[in-house]
Amino acid sequence: MARGRFYPTLVVYLAMLSALLFVVELPLSYYVGYLREHAYGLSDQKLGKWWVDQLKALGVSVVIGAATLWVPYLLLARSPRRWWLWTGTLSLPFFVLAALVAPIWIAPLFNKFGPMKDKPLESQVLALAERAGVEGARVFEVEKSVDTMKVNAYVTGVGQTKRIVLWDTLLGRLTPKQTLFVVGHELGHYVLHHVWIGILMSTCLTMLGLWGAHRFAGRLLARHSGRFGFDRLSDPASLPLLMLLLSLFSFVLTPPSLALSRHYEGAADRYGLKLNPDCCAAATAFVALQEQNLAVPRPGLLYKLFRASHPPIGERVDAINAYCARSSGGRERE
Repeated sequence: MARGRFYPTLVVYLAMLSALLFVVELPLSYYVGYLREHAYGLSDQKLGKWWVDQLKALGVSVVIGAATLWVPYLLLARSPRRWWLWTGTLSLPFFVLAALVAPIWIAPLFNKFGPMKDKPLESQVLALAERAGVEGARVFEVEKSVDTMKVNAYVTGVGQTKRIVLWDTLLGRLTPKQTLFVVGHELGHYVLHHVWIGILMSTCLTMLGLWGAHRFAGRLLARHSGRFGFDRLSDPASLPLLMLLLSLFSFVLTPPSLALSRHYEGAADRYGLKLNPDCCAAATAFVALQEQNLAVPRPGLLYKLFRASHPPIGERVDAINAYCARSSGGRERE
């Protein structure tokens, strides 16, 4: 393939493949993300909004792919044996850039972000952030009720883009004390550097997955290049094969990745309690989350291993009760 045609060919192929996968996955996406959410009363999102969000997500993925996919393919052509190492290394600045850009440019494409309407509670949130040493963060209330009845909050961004984001559904469901515990938990992720740890872990897992894809793809091409229609990974036609292999390795790496995530969630819970030691608010906040999100308090082992990025609600309440019993010397707290 001529060098001048390489990038246009790669982008067109990426767009066509993304559109094909979008169509193939659409029935399941519609069933899981729209029909079931409405059937269980977890959403009253309009069908038009769902469609627009799906098309926006497709567009964003194609744009990001077009901006970045040429890098591994260029490295595949120039360093066929070490491309996975260089690509994995370069994923680190990409993940940092994503953490900077996503809160400002991508998230607002899907929902409206604005200042908190409850100003007294906003002042308490900012005071809590100051106590945690998170200065300069902005507080946003995001209009998620147009999409879901579920509740959530998060602290995101790095440097000048850090922000505390509260869903309007959470503000409508939780009491101010419960909301402050949730904010304390999210601040814990920031103070304990979980954002940066997550970026480093994502880089390591990306490198490991790319290495596995490199090794297996080489063996597959040695045997089946005639059937595939290409004999080297630097050919853009290899993209579906690489995507499949990366998906398989991602599945294998899911249990340890989720176990690490659950560990950090537990650490953030403990930090939230140290920052704001209101045991009753903490425990009842999790109960409210479980009820509103229809979460299973104590799911089975397989679900926990392959799906649970957070500890089950039952375990989190148990941990809060144990922590509060220890901190009160075994006396029951008010």
